[in-house]
Amino acid sequence: MNQTTVICFGEVLWDSLPKGIFPGGAPVNVAYHLNQFGLRALPVTAVGTDFLGEEFLRRFRYWNLDARFAGKVNKPTGAVVVDLDERGVPSYRFLEDVAWDAIPLSDELRVEAAGASAIVFGTLAQRGEFNRGQLARLRDWAGDAKQVFDVNLRPPYNDAAVVWRTARNCDAIKLNENELAELLGRGIGMGEFETAVREFAGKTECIRICLTAGEAGAGLLWEGEWFWEPTRQVEVRDTVGAGDSFLAALLDGWLIRGLSPGDNLQRAARVAEFVATRDGAMPVYYLDEEGYPVG
Repeated sequence: MNQTTVICFGEVLWDSLPKGIFPGGAPVNVAYHLNQFGLRALPVTAVGTDFLGEEFLRRFRYWNLDARFAGKVNKPTGAVVVDLDERGVPSYRFLEDVAWDAIPLSDELRVEAAGASAIVFGTLAQRGEFNRGQLARLRDWAGDAKQVFDVNLRPPYNDAAVVWRTARNCDAIKLNENELAELLGRGIGMGEFETAVREFAGKTECIRICLTAGEAGAGLLWEGEWFWEPTRQVEVRDTVGAGDSFLAALLDGWLIRGLSPGDNLQRAARVAEFVATRDGAMPVYYLDEEGYPVG
């Protein structure tokens, strides 16, 4: 069994930012960064037969990402308009009924899933019934893999029932402080993060929960122990994709490097800070000898 294969299921789309159009989609962002860290990432998604779909497949080749499971379907390639506030924090307006709403699976993917170390999935790609069924099937195929849920609530696709259903039998869950507050149905102050995360862990029966809290920092509840890492001051260009790079770094530290939870959280925070200083979700960078991004 290949110990470094991670399957990333979900949306692929073009982020229309004030500074230009950039490739994105949380699962593909995660795959990109996993690939940068040296893992074998397999994006499972869909593009259209249009120019933007062909351009995405060209980018996959440029990034050395395996595009076998990026299916071509008869729908337009996904896109989203990303509006940034004065702190670089994004809000999103998505196109409807696009290629990633109809992600195909294959027998070849079933073989890969059986040998995968982890599978990463979120909520946005489950806005339609078809993909909800596809994800359930893929999770079953990857039954021996670590099941990693990146919540990523994006209004109006923020149905809490989808979150609670998807969280069943997960090995790790990542979400931000706004998503946590929405799911628990109350406001959460910084001093309440640990208590709230433990409550969420109890509701989901998941023993590994990662909380990102923007400028405040990030927390990690790992098999009963709580860790916190404050954010360092950086010059933010935009935060699009920073959380995805954070998750990729956590997975690398967990699955490959064998880092302690505290060290893993610290490194993931530094990776996310680096990405926030660059334009778009997939900046070009390299890793130094200690596994930190430079470039």
